[in-house]
Amino acid sequence: MKHSRRKGFQIIRDRLTYGRKAVFEITHRERKRCRDLKWSLRGMPAPEWVTENWPGSATILAVHCKGTRHGKRIDETRYYVTSLRTTATPLLQHVRDRWSIENSWHWPRDTQLREDAHRYCETNGVQILATLRSLAMNALRLDGFWSITEGLAARAHDIPG
Repeated sequence: MKHSRRKGFQIIRDRLTYGRKAVFEITHRERKRCRDLKWSLRGMPAPEWVTENWPGSATILAVHCKGTRHGKRIDETRYYVTSLRTTATPLLQHVRDRWSIENSWHWPRDTQLREDAHRYCETNGVQILATLRSLAMNALRLDGFWSITEGLAARAHDIPG
């Protein structure tokens, strides 16, 4: 069974990467904030064996991102299984928005506020500290700091601020 699944994933990958015609595809170019990226989305209906294992899944997507970010070359492909039934344009926007949330919210919480390094015993403590981190990030952003590190450094000794 494992071997047949692996073979199935290879077939899906090859069809989405090298196939002449995907069911739908779209390309978008992004040039801003030290980025020059070309996003390409190709999609196909989920095969029967996928829908059997993941009920509700309708579409398999391959999102290829190629270009430069801060002078470094980027060339990566990510695969998604989705239950959304829509056209290629909103699907690509949904994938790009998902990474926007990850980069602007989850990543700073972990790297600057070290959220994943803490180990708590009580569920209430986890929720309370997560709320305090959210309040701190929102306060810094309302004060004009999109970099949490810069905001913490600027406000560390400024009690009224």
